[in-house]
Amino acid sequence: MVAPRGFGYGAGMPRLSPSPIPAQIPWGELSLPGTLQLPDDPAGIVLFAHGSGSSRFSPRNERIAATLRAAGLGTLLFDLLTEEEDQHDAATEELRFNIELLASRLRAAARWTRAQREAEELPLGYFGASTGAAAALLAAAEDTETASAIVCRSGRPDLAADALPFIEAPVLLVAGSEDEPVLSANQAAFSRLNARKSLEIVMGATHYFYEPGALEIVADSAASWFLTHFTGGDAA
Repeated sequence: MVAPRGFGYGAGMPRLSPSPIPAQIPWGELSLPGTLQLPDDPAGIVLFAHGSGSSRFSPRNERIAATLRAAGLGTLLFDLLTEEEDQHDAATEELRFNIELLASRLRAAARWTRAQREAEELPLGYFGASTGAAAALLAAAEDTETASAIVCRSGRPDLAADALPFIEAPVLLVAGSEDEPVLSANQAAFSRLNARKSLEIVMGATHYFYEPGALEIVADSAASWFLTHFTGGDAA
């Protein structure tokens, strides 16, 4: 059984959202496509770092992003790899574990977002899944002034272990109780974090949170975490 949750940001009418803003994020000679969506009067913007073998079209990230927008948060979903790189990685699995590369591209996405007129004064946060969580943690450690909050779902913080003590932004780690060894990796990472932190274990959930209600718990927890730390409130 998945534990019940009471935030319910995904319920009811969502906040008004203008048309999506196409993104072409420069990284060297490459361009990484994405989509920026801002609800009316957003409290901040969350940048998504997808997991290995995924893309900006990840159905789980899209569902979570919709919940965040309904709660009054902007979202940027973008590809960490180009189409050609993704095809190469599908055969070799080389790039998905190049956390330094992925983190540098996430930082580039943060710079692009900050350069947008609609976003220049808004706090930014990172939502990372699987290897994307490691990229989010490393990016936050390498540039402590960019991310105001971080949420990791089914993350691989062990791939950014050396960076964990240097992160200053509040970190929420979310893992399923049935997702070993990822759960153990998150428990070990939790002890190494010096920033404000929380570890949420979703009972009965596996790696992809397919269980009924499990992904909604992640989305609600993420919305609460970002809103709390974007606005300077106390965590629940």
